[in-house]
Amino acid sequence: MPNVSPAGPPMAASPLTVAVLEIDAYASNLGWDQPARLFALVDTDRLRTQEPGLAAQLGLENPNSSVAALTPIEQDELPAGSALDEFLATIAWPDAVVGCAMTVERLMLPPSAEASVPEKLSDKQLTAWVAKHPDRQEVRMTVAVLRDGARESAVRLREKDSPTEVLTGAGLVPGLAEALAATFES
Repeated sequence: MPNVSPAGPPMAASPLTVAVLEIDAYASNLGWDQPARLFALVDTDRLRTQEPGLAAQLGLENPNSSVAALTPIEQDELPAGSALDEFLATIAWPDAVVGCAMTVERLMLPPSAEASVPEKLSDKQLTAWVAKHPDRQEVRMTVAVLRDGARESAVRLREKDSPTEVLTGAGLVPGLAEALAATFES
């Protein structure tokens, strides 16, 4: 079943899935070869009440409109050259942020290629090896977590770059989900 209705907005069961698909669509409109992007997820009704100016700026001022329960707000660009896990370890969110999400592009290999990975490669060497592998696939991963532990992911292959080809699921990118969840630990 496709993730979009004929009119365009994502069809999803949970507000978190809707937010992930909204972020995936946003990233898709920007094209490929983009830097990682970080988003705060805020409760839309709370945003309207506590920050009406920001809600108006985001086009969310009308409480009767069919707007998603969670609003993604893109954060400043990630610092160039810093490792993603090190950067995420520096994040602390204010109480108004109920969750966070990130999009990141990576190269992946199919499970069948795991046996051919040379042993004892450094991270840099492994990255170069994967980049040259004939079965590599470029993917964009969008992962979101809420303070309460809920998780959702969307994965889009570059070769199947279509909203109807986006794979969703809570456990698709567990490492990134763990790193994002850690940003809420005190």
